[in-house]
Amino acid sequence: MSITASYVAIAVIITRFLLKRAPKIFSYLLWLAVAVRLVIPVSFTSSFSLLRLVQPQGRSGTGFMEFVPQDMGMQKHPMVDAGISGISHFINSTLPAAAPPSSANTMQIILWIASIIWVTGTVILLFYSALSYLKLRSRIQTATLVKDNIFETDRITTPFVCGFLKPRIYIPTGLSEHELAYILLHEETHIRRRDYWIKPVAFVILTFHWFNPLMWLSYALMSRDMEMSCDECVVDKMGDQIKGSYSTTLLSLAVRGSGLRTGSPLAFGEGNIKARIKNILAYRQPSSWIAVGSILVIAALVLGCAADPKPLSHSSQLSAQSLYSGYDMEKLMGNKTLYVGNHIKVGGLIGGMPRPSGLEGRGIELQTKAQPYGVTVYYVVNDDTVVLKDGTISGEAFYRNSVLLLSLIDNVDWITYSIADPTGPNVDPAYSFTLTREKAEKMLGEDVRPYGKDQTSLRQLIDRLERLNFNETGSAV
Repeated sequence: MSITASYVAIAVIITRFLLKRAPKIFSYLLWLAVAVRLVIPVSFTSSFSLLRLVQPQGRSGTGFMEFVPQDMGMQKHPMVDAGISGISHFINSTLPAAAPPSSANTMQIILWIASIIWVTGTVILLFYSALSYLKLRSRIQTATLVKDNIFETDRITTPFVCGFLKPRIYIPTGLSEHELAYILLHEETHIRRRDYWIKPVAFVILTFHWFNPLMWLSYALMSRDMEMSCDECVVDKMGDQIKGSYSTTLLSLAVRGSGLRTGSPLAFGEGNIKARIKNILAYRQPSSWIAVGSILVIAALVLGCAADPKPLSHSSQLSAQSLYSGYDMEKLMGNKTLYVGNHIKVGGLIGGMPRPSGLEGRGIELQTKAQPYGVTVYYVVNDDTVVLKDGTISGEAFYRNSVLLLSLIDNVDWITYSIADPTGPNVDPAYSFTLTREKAEKMLGEDVRPYGKDQTSLRQLIDRLERLNFNETGSAV
């Protein structure tokens, strides 16, 4: 969720820059897409998804994006797919290999320590936020009611809204009448938009993703957009002539003190004073076409970031260009995967390979809980007159496909094809073909994984396998 939200945050930051001349309310609304990604692990799928640009792994039909395998600590070679090959390679090069089953698993120990650190950091931030809020409440207990929901006290230096069910505006003493008008309109805008709920909720979300620097940056920029959009609302309602005096009010409040930095209160004048003043002085009411254009950009970005990429459909009629000796090269390269636990990719690889006539697929089974890790592909005979020759099935096609799978699945150790014959006397599989990575490397004299780097290398491997004859034990002659 945090990785996905990071990509969305980058898209929002870039869009904010493109919308710098538009009212800040539009930039403020953009952060909704990041919040959705941080909170909800599933989403709807759509062909219009910006996440397609980073090519994340997806679980078909679930709307769940997977960047880290759930059995990461159990894999022989733990892998992370960050969606961008360069980032994935950098991360995976730093991950330790899992230890043998009889000894401590280094990866599991690291994940356990990281979990403790994450929980500790979350608890500390939540405790800090609660303590800051209670400290603030104690400072405003003696505030005097001015009118309606407005209270005044000399124990604060900057105005803010406080309260979740009955929000109140607290102002420092000594404000002039025109300063008070600006401040009240600003804080009333916060209340009308329910910002006194949004900012605390955003901070709570941040505490669960505190380890991600992009989320801290997003929270800071969201808070800035929130304040600037309220400033612009004041200018819209009171006119451009108040820009100078309103900016002076902001500056004078900043001089009084550093403000209340508790993580949840919406403090008027809290930080970013220079940027807010520059925005007020440069602000112009947008033309209708800028407003409409900004709304369309926001709608497109929120929809594109909230949706998961729809899995690309593969036509049943494969083009001649994509086929090579019966192998769908585009499908094979598109489903190349770092770890065997990604059943979507493994299934895609098997679907891109030729299947002997007379057999019907019955699914796959992935062994990822303990090493060695493997794949079992199940078939059933539906036409024994086509399959059987001299009372048996030739294993050449299965062994060739096994070598291809070993080259395209980075951490798989063995491939098994299990064929059941419902017409036979036994319920157990009638035929079974198994090829281990060790046997494949001995057979070809080298590691087969480098052949999976591109289509050219994969074609060379296919040509090489076509020249080999496999006997019943899987040996090549």
